[in-house]
Amino acid sequence: MKSVLSILLCSMFFLVGCTEETINTSITQNDEDVLSKRVCYTYEVLQEQLKQDPSLAIRMQQIEDFTERFTKDKSPASLRLLGDTLEIPVIVNVLYKTTVQNISSAQIQSQITALNNDFQAANTDYNLTPSVFQSLRAGNTKIRFVLDGIIRKSTTKTGWSADNSMKSTAKGGISPSSPTTKLNIWVCNLSGGILGYAQFPGGSSATDGIVIDNNAFGTTGTVQAPFNKGRTATHEVGHWMNLRHIWGDANCGSDLVSDTPNHNTANYGCPTYPHYSTCSGKPVEMTMNYMDYSDDACMYMFTSGQKTRMRAIFASGGPRYSFGQ
Repeated sequence: MKSVLSILLCSMFFLVGCTEETINTSITQNDEDVLSKRVCYTYEVLQEQLKQDPSLAIRMQQIEDFTERFTKDKSPASLRLLGDTLEIPVIVNVLYKTTVQNISSAQIQSQITALNNDFQAANTDYNLTPSVFQSLRAGNTKIRFVLDGIIRKSTTKTGWSADNSMKSTAKGGISPSSPTTKLNIWVCNLSGGILGYAQFPGGSSATDGIVIDNNAFGTTGTVQAPFNKGRTATHEVGHWMNLRHIWGDANCGSDLVSDTPNHNTANYGCPTYPHYSTCSGKPVEMTMNYMDYSDDACMYMFTSGQKTRMRAIFASGGPRYSFGQ
């Protein structure tokens, strides 16, 4: 398996997007985008951060080394951590120009509920998992999200680019609150059809958190099908907890998880099961995994390997250990 350092270093020199289309982050919009195809900008944001701070690749490799050790650790302390419930306080930062963009508290709470359902395998579609993947399901990850606060700010900005400006008060956004102990989520009108993006562990605390378009946040209010079940946030929180796209952001790439099948690339819409990969062994692709690009109604599971990888970052010595203290 390639080390994450070699993957990241290659990415620094060959800035190839992970999606089927390239998005210009300088685009602004005059009206609300009609969102029809999942576009996560996490990979592209990471490439920009690597350009600005080459030492990030080293930190991420250190996190990967720690994660690998944790994954192999079968000690009572490690197993106990996987069984303990971890509570994550959430700050939702709402940036709005119009009344519609100033989403309601009910819409915000609906997203917290969706996150808890998805991360605790309490989602009603969990049992739709095909039999071939049922033994691989994570079940309850024992991660719980609690709404800790809502911060609202009226702006004159029509659309926000994926340049982290929404995370800075000085740039017209909202600077993060207690980012080493609270998950900050920015909800705004994202430009270019981008649904959201996240920052991986290892990045600056000044920009830590996830960003979601206001029309894809929660399960009520302004949300629009096919992104109306809160799964954009589930996907982006997965990145924030160190999960990669299931195709590894490369043709038949590695997501650094042992129990997910290799995918050729992203899947969109609601793929018909079984959807076979042309990667080595031609495995059935796990299109219903939260880290693919399927529509909200067609993604509904993490794997046990993904659970272990997510929980590793909160272990003693992990990059988000402070969240459990």
